Amino acid sequence: MVANLAVVIGGSLLVVALVMAVAVVGGRRSGRVSGVDAAWGLGFVLVAAWSALAGDGDLVRRLLLLVLVATWGLRLTGHVWRRNRGAGEDPRYAELLADAPGGRFAAALRRVYLPQGLAIWFVSLPVQVSAAVGPGSRLVLALGVLVWAVGFAFETVGDAQLRAFKADPRNRGRVMDRGVWGWSRHPNYFGDACVWWGTYVVAASAWPGATTLLSPVVMTYFLVRVTGVRLLEQRMSGRPGYAEYRARTSAFLPAHLPRVGPAEGRIHAGRRRVPVMSHPFSRAGANSWA
Repeated sequence: MVANLAVVIGGSLLVVALVMAVAVVGGRRSGRVSGVDAAWGLGFVLVAAWSALAGDGDLVRRLLLLVLVATWGLRLTGHVWRRNRGAGEDPRYAELLADAPGGRFAAALRRVYLPQGLAIWFVSLPVQVSAAVGPGSRLVLALGVLVWAVGFAFETVGDAQLRAFKADPRNRGRVMDRGVWGWSRHPNYFGDACVWWGTYVVAASAWPGATTLLSPVVMTYFLVRVTGVRLLEQRMSGRPGYAEYRARTSAFLPAHLPRVGPAEGRIHAGRRRVPVMSHPFSRAGANSWA
């Protein structure tokens, strides 16, 4: 087990290094660091693929984790690619690299590419370790799949609802507060956290999960306190109507169904606004995708 685990983990480091190297070359040629956002999801997919191929642990769990990570990562990569196609540099990166000592490219290596590469490797550690371990509890595995499914649903539905909202020119300058965005101000980030907690539970179904518990903890911390919710809240604080939206809607956890507030009760472009029933570190999201 130890020898195989070393192969999986060492190979995963090489995979992440290659992904980031391609992202660096692409960013250098295009002049846009934001291309790394598409590499984020793809990096996890390739690590999961390597782990499934190189590991000698339980085959069912290896393949299941590959399917879960690939489903999440490929959808996210496609979503980010479509969103960024033809766009300029992401304002987050422009601000992060502005007036950076040593030049913009060197700063991008230090502040963007290296941290994101290390994050991919660290957050995916449960997948890597699990690939070298034998069968475990199928009940725990099923629980992990359920948590993953909840998170994936929040991400997918949230992104689709926001995309449809932005496609309507009548919504320009308005705050998205419908559907799952009426349950949480950042349903995509909540979904992202659930995806990785679910992935962790699936991976930990066969070994003491405390050994890699920090992986989903770190992912959730960054989503909420560092580059996710906290950063976007600062950027959105001055948008008209956002203070009202913030006052009546949970920041992260979908704590309640949408309550009728000033936004829901008004006439919106000739129709009543009714909630629709039916989200990387670098991942830009939420209502800031306007």
